[in-house]
Amino acid sequence: MQLTKKRLAITFALLCLISTVFAQDISNNTFGKGLRIAAKDSSMSMKFGLRFSTLYEGFYTPETKDYQDNLLIRRFRLKFDGFVYSPKLAYKVEIGVSNRDIGGVSEYTNGASRLILDAVLKWNFAGNFTLWFGQTKLPGNRERVVSSQKLQFVDRSLLNSRFNLDRDKGIQLHHHHKIGKVVIREVASVSKGEGRNVTVKNKDGYDYTGRIELLPFGNFSKKGDYFESDLAREPTPKLALGATYDYNQGAVRSRGQLGTWLDDSRDLKTFFFDAVYKHNGFSATTEYANRQTKGSAVVATDSTGNITQAFYTGKAFNGQLAYLFKNNFEIAGRYTSLVQDIETQRKDSKQYTLGFSKYIVGHHLKAQTDFTLINTVDTPDIWMFRFQIEMAF
Repeated sequence: MQLTKKRLAITFALLCLISTVFAQDISNNTFGKGLRIAAKDSSMSMKFGLRFSTLYEGFYTPETKDYQDNLLIRRFRLKFDGFVYSPKLAYKVEIGVSNRDIGGVSEYTNGASRLILDAVLKWNFAGNFTLWFGQTKLPGNRERVVSSQKLQFVDRSLLNSRFNLDRDKGIQLHHHHKIGKVVIREVASVSKGEGRNVTVKNKDGYDYTGRIELLPFGNFSKKGDYFESDLAREPTPKLALGATYDYNQGAVRSRGQLGTWLDDSRDLKTFFFDAVYKHNGFSATTEYANRQTKGSAVVATDSTGNITQAFYTGKAFNGQLAYLFKNNFEIAGRYTSLVQDIETQRKDSKQYTLGFSKYIVGHHLKAQTDFTLINTVDTPDIWMFRFQIEMAF
């Protein structure tokens, strides 16, 4: 109860501050572009945005004719970004205040609510080199780095939920250059390894991540390789290829930066390969993930041999195809396959999803729904239905 009161007080105070700051500055802002202010001497700028999504989800099991459903605020975020001192020193802050945003409160966060999602400084110190320092998303699989606001389905895939790197605290070096029309981007990072808002000291090592991207036909319009659906309606074919390698030394959570805390550590190795193609309303995205441990992924078993603690290891594939009609209605299909290592005793699964979206103001105001058949080994099939409204300014 005390944590809930503190969270409400913090949220109320932030909203009061924001309303005061922007009370006299509404005429120069446009829906979807955030609320903007800048210092008269050009020493700082700030853009504020707010977004939330309301989700209905239902699950039907044909074998038992059982239906369960739920209605919730899936996400509620406050976002700030801009620069301080110089345009070369940018920042991003994002705060999550819904129940699912702050889940995972534990002794490792000193029992505090996990409000902070992003808090990172970005210093463009030379040419095309930018140094990031703070807490933010690691340069992992493309689907995770794409904002949850900018998805073409109600939520990300099963591949992402099992193997993504998520957010962490550390330092990242970003660079990009061109060879003719070809764009190449490189990212390297060193981070704490246990995920966001963790305050315990890292005793077993750090997380090392490297990513490279190749855009053979040049940049996408409006950074379209990092939002789903071809809302920019690329007039010429655009393709982005990406590969990531992550080595989490002495990981103590079942999914690296996410998951349950285990009694022993392992070194985790994770590979990602992804590609995105867009042209004239058509979009296609594919991803492959593979995670393994140094030594057995199993940490503990009970007296009967059943596994009680294990890291998530195995491989997954996700593929998406979509077409955006000229009235901004989109139809999309997705196939996801999850194959988990046998020794973990976790069950393999496949998901088949059909999605429909209506983009009223791009990804800033949209309605989305999808239908998914969940096929898990030795488990009755489940049909999942979801409907979501997303609003962001």
